[in-house]
Amino acid sequence: MTISIPDFSRAGVIVVGDVMLDRYLFGGTSRISPEAPVPVVHVRQSEDRAGGAANVAVNLARLGVKTTLLGVVGDDVEGSALELALHGSGVDCHFTKVPGWPTITKTRVQSRGQQLIRLDREETAPGGSNALTGELAKHVKKANAVVLSDYGKGALQDIAVMIECCGRSGVPAFVDPKGTDFAKYRGATLITPNQAEFEAVAGPCMTDEQLMTRAREMLDELDLSAILITRSEKGMLLVDGTDQTEILKTRALEVYDVTGAGDTVIAVMAAALASGESLRSAAQLSNLAAGLVVGKIGVASVTPSELQVALHRRGQGGRGLVSEDALLPLVNESHERNERIVMTNGCFDVLHAGHVAYLEAAKSLGDRLIVAINDDDSVRRLKGESRPVNELQNRMAVLAGLASVDWVVPFSEDTPERLIGRVLPDVLVKGGDYRADEIAGAKDVLKNGGEVRVLAYHEGQSSSRIIDKLRG
Repeated sequence: MTISIPDFSRAGVIVVGDVMLDRYLFGGTSRISPEAPVPVVHVRQSEDRAGGAANVAVNLARLGVKTTLLGVVGDDVEGSALELALHGSGVDCHFTKVPGWPTITKTRVQSRGQQLIRLDREETAPGGSNALTGELAKHVKKANAVVLSDYGKGALQDIAVMIECCGRSGVPAFVDPKGTDFAKYRGATLITPNQAEFEAVAGPCMTDEQLMTRAREMLDELDLSAILITRSEKGMLLVDGTDQTEILKTRALEVYDVTGAGDTVIAVMAAALASGESLRSAAQLSNLAAGLVVGKIGVASVTPSELQVALHRRGQGGRGLVSEDALLPLVNESHERNERIVMTNGCFDVLHAGHVAYLEAAKSLGDRLIVAINDDDSVRRLKGESRPVNELQNRMAVLAGLASVDWVVPFSEDTPERLIGRVLPDVLVKGGDYRADEIAGAKDVLKNGGEVRVLAYHEGQSSSRIIDKLRG
């Protein structure tokens, strides 16, 4: 199955749930305390991060999703620290502040990459759930999806009402469940328990077949559309209303910290489904993201670029339309694999056989071919007001469909000189009657030790000639 990275910026997702502050204390340890048989950590650094439902929101925002977060905090220093940790993340926060109630805070002491102890400060939120239900009703119709992140801390005491609210508005509700009462999640679109949480409700499952059978029974009993069970080193199990069941193998290369991995799974699922991906594609992306996030310390998230690079590394995708910022890590990863990068550019307004032959010749000079394409405004400046005939997204889509092309990236200037200077391909290719020193970007490529090649266009083939012929 080929996996692609959707345009997450088209999606809007609301996250409702138990928000918390994750505080990390980092330092070295070289001695045991004389007061008790415990290590002494010399704290050198502290860091506050968004945890719980707030971490789900950060995961969504880092993917580019328009994210709204509804949660309950105390009117205290920790609540302010959580808002500060979310500042600049792109999350639109709507917090209900409860005076006299402490913001949920988890303090972790880390030394040499290991967590030594966790200190929790928490109490069940009094009355916060009613306020969140009202806030959800205000915002839900503007969303493509709602994530209900249940950590069992009291913010989702009215979760059944929230799911009904989503159903009335025609908005899918995705739930990260907690506890043994899954009946309160009845009617949700998707739930994402880990296997221990699932078995605590459905009973121990000795085989994959038994796990699938009980998942289907739960699907029918609770009127769910799908269940995604995360299984640690065994990967994931996806069960939906069809006869198909999918077992996804783990993608983790190294596991440093599983903290917040469930947040990443449900965030990527919601983002992908809200962006129009199929259930199975969304699950594949979630599995890929989970494998990346457990390789990071503490609550963490992934970006579209990281997903793109991971797909590229596994040979499962990573081709097609990319932004300039997404392209650079892909190029770096290719160079780490000793692949030779070729780059060319043009308007490619009306693609013809000459273009195809030229791009195949360019690809033959290396392992990966990048095509930089003029955006619509730059084409108009170069070709006149009647051009382009095909708008940028269509021109990029056609190029990306060619077997010879790996990545298509747009640029807005009259020449791609700046872009080429950032990419620094091993081979810069231009078609036509040029000298190397006349080609935009050639100077930077040659200075970096690359080469510049000029390839001949096929005689009688041009976009302008095709357009003139169509005009009669």
